[in-house]
Amino acid sequence: MTISKKNILGTNKITQICIVVKDIEKTATNYADFFGVKKPSVSMTGPREETHAEFKGAPTDARAKLAFFQFKNIALELIEPVGGPSTWKEWLDTHGEGVHHVAFKVSDTKGKVRALSGKGVSVAQHGKFRGGQYTYLDATGSLKVILELLE
Repeated sequence: MTISKKNILGTNKITQICIVVKDIEKTATNYADFFGVKKPSVSMTGPREETHAEFKGAPTDARAKLAFFQFKNIALELIEPVGGPSTWKEWLDTHGEGVHHVAFKVSDTKGKVRALSGKGVSVAQHGKFRGGQYTYLDATGSLKVILELLE
């Protein structure tokens, strides 16, 4: 598939689909059994001093447990929120367990955010992780899902 010059993200490859859950251990076991694979290890996001996490423009102590199933063409991420206010906790409280976001690897996150803001898509949460940064964009109005930009 050719990427159109109108493609704001500069990619048409989904890197990851994320599901927000209440019990990551149980859900990871269920997925491992379903796919017939080894259950992945569960890790914890870093504290705010490392992530510099912001939710709706304000610093947050948001943390989460993470588990990743890496498939040939895509990763399935499970997230269990455990810290302060976050897009994960808000989604879980509002919508319950289920798909939270689709993620794309991009360059020039700031430029992508500027371009998307002109289309009514706003930053919900931003933070850093070892080796990169993430930005969640609320595209639920037009695309019915949150987008994650990974850089």
